[in-house]
Amino acid sequence: MITLSLAEIAEVVGGRMHDIPDASVQVTGPVVRDSREAGPGSLFVAFVGERVDGHDFAAAVVEAGAAAVLGSRPVGVPAIVVQDVQAALGALARHVVRRLGTTLVALTGSAGKTSTKDLIAQVLRRKAPTVFTPGSLNNEIGLPLTALTATDETRFLVLEMGARGIGHIRYLCELTPPKVGLVLNVGSAHIGEFGGREQIAQAKGELVEALPPAEEGGTAILNADDPLVRAMASRTKAKVVLFGESDEADVSAENVRLTDSGQPSFSLHTPSGASDVTMRLYGEHHVSNALAAAAVAHELGMSADEIATALSEAGSLSRWRMEVTERPDGVTVVNDAYNANPESMKAALRALVAMGKGRRTWAVLGKMAELGDEALAEHDAVGRLAVRLNVGKLVAVGGREARWLQLGAYNEGSWGEESVHVSDAQAAVDLLRSELRPGDVVLVKASRSVGLESVATALLETGAEGEVAAR
Repeated sequence: MITLSLAEIAEVVGGRMHDIPDASVQVTGPVVRDSREAGPGSLFVAFVGERVDGHDFAAAVVEAGAAAVLGSRPVGVPAIVVQDVQAALGALARHVVRRLGTTLVALTGSAGKTSTKDLIAQVLRRKAPTVFTPGSLNNEIGLPLTALTATDETRFLVLEMGARGIGHIRYLCELTPPKVGLVLNVGSAHIGEFGGREQIAQAKGELVEALPPAEEGGTAILNADDPLVRAMASRTKAKVVLFGESDEADVSAENVRLTDSGQPSFSLHTPSGASDVTMRLYGEHHVSNALAAAAVAHELGMSADEIATALSEAGSLSRWRMEVTERPDGVTVVNDAYNANPESMKAALRALVAMGKGRRTWAVLGKMAELGDEALAEHDAVGRLAVRLNVGKLVAVGGREARWLQLGAYNEGSWGEESVHVSDAQAAVDLLRSELRPGDVVLVKASRSVGLESVATALLETGAEGEVAAR
């Protein structure tokens, strides 16, 4: 964060200083909410959670070197006390972003946000210092904490914005006003909370409504292949740039194919030229993510060759998203267990099939959460798709939704041992350990709440044990 005195911070957030002998003391370190991350010059933000009260750690963080605590009550050590800690954190982020004058890129969408954000960051940081959202810290707390890591040297700030309802993205844009806004897609993720795709589109479109007009540099980057996203062009005064396969797209891909290992290769076309890309990521769905990243980078002054080189060298920065690991015995484990929705589940299945040509494939799948009344139909559809794609074996893990996955596979013609239901992650591990053969490819995917990453971890530990035994 830029250097600010405690007095300045108190004024910005509308707080009262308590137990601060010297208000000129500078906050020179990061703003943190985890007491374990506090260090010299940091500002510790004390939230009151369901199980833990951050104020209880106030003395420890100051002893570790923190300049002060930002909290809702005096704590006996230097503190700035406010009525609403979350609102104060947001106000501080808004103040810092405005002072920096950095180019802020914000993105949202139902699927692919984190992967695309990681691609944008890896491309832009080739041009200038770039700060971006770590993982999926895209809410009212994670977003300002990310913004506050920017410094005077930061040229680009790339922020992922999530939403659980109407007004959420509008609020995030008020905290960190974007200059470039990217909307990837409108899908089924969180449809149970929103009530329908039209409501999701209304919420996601708040991003383009928040952009400055074109004459002030505002740019809305929209997916030309998604009608609900394409229609958002009418909701903004910013310049509109389209990406995708549509003939209307300003940034597009030609000659798309997958390598033998399932990595996309294509010719990138931009308004200023074309260049070839072969990605390190897995699955054809990353082509759309790459085009979105390319559209952002092109608008910020990068050439087609620069963008293509960066996309070809970019990797996965966030864990449990199509992490591909090959065991010593040749079994390939694809850990995509961070989260799941119908669109990402179908994309992962297609990636599995592409990676597993000539090999036996396994899809270990669990519940897709927050689908509301659409849950039965969407789980059934994923089970059916696994059969149509000729996935070798579907292992449905968990309760009712997992049974719907298997039922969909069964009704599509998967009988016998081609699909199976197991009660939990351990049962899936036991099954796989007994039946996997060298060369098999295993996809593990479900919503985060299911915790299926434990299956991938166990399979990789089994592979390591096998390597030791072989020696």
